[in-house]
Amino acid sequence: MASTVSFWSCIFLFSLIVALSAGEDESKEHVLTLDHSNFNETVSKHDFVVVEFYAPWCGHCKKLAPEYEKAASILSTNDPQVVLAKVDANEDANKEIANQYDVKGFPTIVILRKGGKSIQEYKGPREAEGIVEYLKKQSGPASAELKSADDAAGFIGDKKVVIVGVFPKFSGEEFENFLAVAEKLRSDYEFGHTLDAKHLPRGESSVSGPLVRLFKPFDELFVDSKDFNVDALEKFVEESSIPIVTLFNKDPSNHPFVVKYFDSPLAKAMLFMNFSSENADSIRTKYQELAGQHKGDGLVFLLGDIEASQGALQICMDEQYFGLREDQVPLVVIQTTDGQKYLKANLESDQIAPWLKEYKEGKVPAFKKSEPIPEVNDEPVKVVVADSLGELVTNSGKNVLLEFYAPWCGHCQKLAPILEEVAISYQSDADVLIAKLDATANDIPSDTYDVKGFPTIFFRSATGKLVQYEGDRTKQDMIDFIEKNRDKIGQQEPAAAKEEEPAKDEL
Repeated sequence: MASTVSFWSCIFLFSLIVALSAGEDESKEHVLTLDHSNFNETVSKHDFVVVEFYAPWCGHCKKLAPEYEKAASILSTNDPQVVLAKVDANEDANKEIANQYDVKGFPTIVILRKGGKSIQEYKGPREAEGIVEYLKKQSGPASAELKSADDAAGFIGDKKVVIVGVFPKFSGEEFENFLAVAEKLRSDYEFGHTLDAKHLPRGESSVSGPLVRLFKPFDELFVDSKDFNVDALEKFVEESSIPIVTLFNKDPSNHPFVVKYFDSPLAKAMLFMNFSSENADSIRTKYQELAGQHKGDGLVFLLGDIEASQGALQICMDEQYFGLREDQVPLVVIQTTDGQKYLKANLESDQIAPWLKEYKEGKVPAFKKSEPIPEVNDEPVKVVVADSLGELVTNSGKNVLLEFYAPWCGHCQKLAPILEEVAISYQSDADVLIAKLDATANDIPSDTYDVKGFPTIFFRSATGKLVQYEGDRTKQDMIDFIEKNRDKIGQQEPAAAKEEEPAKDEL
């Protein structure tokens, strides 16, 4: 009997230990928490570290957190090792690290290789399974060897851009340069290499290389290059992977090309239309021909289907962006690299080429989105619109504190009464103007004002010196900033001094 009890006691004890161990494993955090004290040391010890810069109040970060942790748990046994980490970029002590990696929003995720010597933006999914699949590819070789036709068919497919190098041997300068470009561009493209072009689904199969073949699901479907200079090869990949006309609709396989289109540093021509309208085919054909003629001419082309993708196109068509209306389609818009916009509404197919020619010759006036100039503008904080920016700010000869805001922005709403208090403090000072501009309803000269979030505040002195305000959003801090940067035109009493008397009354 004693031995039986002893046996079951051992079984119970063993089960308890296993359960406790499992509980420990479940409660264990697999995502490393880094900060200013251990960041550099940790990164330097690993060949592959993924770092999420987050803020505790960020909704997107909260949504990502369980998926990121689950992915870290799955990848904890991966070979090669993949380390997932996080940094609270909202902490003042960690802001130097965040600035080092150009963190401007949350979450920002970067991949650090070779002890932090190589930095790559994370461009993968945000759910656990997708994170795991993406990082396994990113942590493996930059280019995969294709040993058979089945390998090549499965790897290349027909929905994405894939670059394959054909080589007589996997060594030499051409092969090394190919791998260098693959490593640099691996977050955007998939690379493969093979000894036999017969394995590849398209293109001349008798070539022995060295040769690079880029496969794509649009235009001519594949294109070859024999230039293995690193810069030339990178340029070949980037230029060949953009469609002559990028299609913007609901098809998710087109979305990566839309992202590349809007990331392009070139001027952008965008034609928005209803693909099911009577004249759709003739307009599309003419636009495609014109885009082909202007390829490599400093202009990239996009065609958007209004009916099929109103939600996707909202960023481009919404009044908050261009100030355009759907009843203007077919509509062509050109946005230049300096933010200027040119448009032609209710377009006919035979008008596309002449209008583009006039644009090239500088004969098309720029379009400027602006709210109407207020008939009455007697509040302490003056309202500025695009059409009055020159008069009230640029050429006013006054010291102007100008807030760029969005009506829906909570931070802007919180700032509003503070800004009004600052304006009231300067009501008797004719040389100082406190103003605001709705940046969602008015075009902003982007070469002058770098507005990437709300609120953004600039101060323009009477003599034209421009400086961005990045201090605390308190009445006194803003007044101190104005007094420090203003040009003294008259002999008005500083606003800060005026505030001393009311302050005494409050005491």
